Amino acid sequence: MSNEISIKERVAEMKLASPYMAASTNEARNQALSNIAKFMMIDQGKITEANELDLKNAAENGISQAVMKRLKFDYSKRTAVQAGLEQLKELPDPIGKTTLSRELDKGLVLNRVTVPIGVIGVIFEARPDALVQIASLCIKSGNCAVLKGGKETLNTNRVLFEIIHRAAVEAGLPENCLMLAEAHSEIDELLKCDREVDLLIPRGSNAFVRYIMDNTKIPVMGHADGLCHIYVDKACDENLALSVIADAKTQYTAACNAVETLLVHRDIAADFLPKLKDCAEKSGFALKGTAEVGGMIGCEVIDESEFKEYLDLILSVKLVGSVDEAIDHINRHGSHHTDSIITTDDETAERFMQLVDSAGVYRNCSTRFADGFRYGFGAEVGISTSKIHARGPVGLEGLVTYKYKLYGEGQIVGDYASGKKSFHFKDI
Repeated sequence: MSNEISIKERVAEMKLASPYMAASTNEARNQALSNIAKFMMIDQGKITEANELDLKNAAENGISQAVMKRLKFDYSKRTAVQAGLEQLKELPDPIGKTTLSRELDKGLVLNRVTVPIGVIGVIFEARPDALVQIASLCIKSGNCAVLKGGKETLNTNRVLFEIIHRAAVEAGLPENCLMLAEAHSEIDELLKCDREVDLLIPRGSNAFVRYIMDNTKIPVMGHADGLCHIYVDKACDENLALSVIADAKTQYTAACNAVETLLVHRDIAADFLPKLKDCAEKSGFALKGTAEVGGMIGCEVIDESEFKEYLDLILSVKLVGSVDEAIDHINRHGSHHTDSIITTDDETAERFMQLVDSAGVYRNCSTRFADGFRYGFGAEVGISTSKIHARGPVGLEGLVTYKYKLYGEGQIVGDYASGKKSFHFKDI
């Protein structure tokens, strides 16, 4: 019989530690964030060595370029992570905010106060920067976290987790506030911990997220697809449109907020599509379009049913006859993640932004702005397309819930039920 402690036992200990994590001071949690940044600087040689090993192993195993790009944790990514830690430290404490204070009767006061969710399990892709961002958000919001990254980042994640855990403990946070899961088999064990884990946040492919949702009783928050659209209206600045499209497709192609489908108003297609083709060639991405599009610019022709989330330098293109047709296409076929309109017409823009049912709806800018750091959240634990609890990039506010605290002086319900006393609700 193995002497190793099971995931369930480890998470049970974390559950017991979660009230103490929730009760930690903002100063202690901010100190942990400062420690992470400091220790990453001290141990940058270890981080680089571990990341180079992961990159070497990935190359030998024929990992795709999209994954390799995510896996690389170079100086620029470390700098961005450290900037995120600084931004996160400056944000107000999300815990202990009173969002309602009501006197129910004399001497009987009800308060609604923000509290951490508790124990959060986050299963994420092969991105070392994601480990730091997710862990730091959980620390700042007073949550305990089980962290499971992609197997391709095993060595980098191990070094980073040691840094983060040491940073948290040295700041006075509970020993069991963080846990790193490394084996793939541990995911299935984690899914069974519905009494210990309060929330799961899976990040990855549609099939993976669906698997998580179908195999656990734990509440799940996240998104399955990142099928983002840009609609180029007949009233548009074409140079602006081309710049936005190129950024949304190429700035970070493997991201879930990269544009995957372009809708172009038919009235400007003859003029705009050749310019789009030239832009694609210069920017290094390929176009695939409906037969109508292919007939105009000679790109590869595909059926609309083949439009998908490529996570690659490929963009699907379709022509539409109106903003309403664009809205209908997005609401029918999109993933409700992030969609953008390029137009100079205020009325058309407002109609699009009102009727497109997505977590992020933009005007005249790249879908790549759908990001917790770019929203000023410090970072994000993921992006949710759900409408319950949190939507869009999930930062600190998405990682807290609330509890009701009722302060009395011996009141009993019987007095109110009998009519001896009555409520006189008054917000205070």
